[in-house]
Amino acid sequence: MSTRTARPVGTHVPVGKNLVAGALRTAVDLGCEAVQVFAGNPRGWALSAGDPAVDAEFRTRTAELGMPVFIHAPYLVNLGSPTPATYEKSVAVVAHNLRRAVQIGAEGVVVHTGSYVDPEGGEERYAAAMRQVREGLLPVLETLDELGEDAPWLLLEPTAGQGRSLCAGIEDLAAYLGALDHHPRAGVCLDTCHVFAAGEPLDVEGGGTAAVDRVEEIAGPGRLRLIHANDSKDVRGAFKDRHEKIGQGHIGTGAFAELFAHPATAGVPFILETPGSRDADDPDLALLKALRDG
Repeated sequence: MSTRTARPVGTHVPVGKNLVAGALRTAVDLGCEAVQVFAGNPRGWALSAGDPAVDAEFRTRTAELGMPVFIHAPYLVNLGSPTPATYEKSVAVVAHNLRRAVQIGAEGVVVHTGSYVDPEGGEERYAAAMRQVREGLLPVLETLDELGEDAPWLLLEPTAGQGRSLCAGIEDLAAYLGALDHHPRAGVCLDTCHVFAAGEPLDVEGGGTAAVDRVEEIAGPGRLRLIHANDSKDVRGAFKDRHEKIGQGHIGTGAFAELFAHPATAGVPFILETPGSRDADDPDLALLKALRDG
């Protein structure tokens, strides 16, 4: 079994034919040290069943490679939705993706923290949405307790602040994790584009370091489990989720160098979601490795 890289770098890849012939082959060909996949249609509600034989081979081979795996939940998931059907389907999809994580050996499932979809921005609707988050996710998290340290993490990904976000940026993690009683398997996926869009000053010297410091203060040590490494097409505070290639956006490379250097990111994978990041000739993977190793 291969030793895992201290701060493994990879990208989101398509599953294609299946997890082994498609996703894993692409990840290996690209030189990924970590990988993220969808466990089904990212824009649909269908609960896609896996193939036990393929799941087992994928789980074994990624473990042999020392390649951490993550699942990204479908984009439709919104645990704060006022529409009962959307909320119920969201809970079911999160639970299903966590089961798939166990089956394929994934370390965590990334879930967007959602919005309360209220044009008036009312406090009552926000409070009701946070109750939904608690009532929907806590029972799902409790099913992981019996798995102990082998259980996958539910990774909360703050959004860019568009719409009526329940958790936009780092500061909002306090209330969201609080709603989940800081469950021991509730972690954080820090998307650099999202938090920058929500106002985090990653574009200034020390901004990347300060961001991780704040995550550690709010969430607690060890809860930062994944970083989505994305530059931003838009300026800080624009509330727009538009990813750009590393160093070609408004964040720049400095923040990523700081993230790699922070002691709290030791063992934390960095996953690209930048335009073209899974193309054979894309430079972003090599650039991230250089920023890490330089």
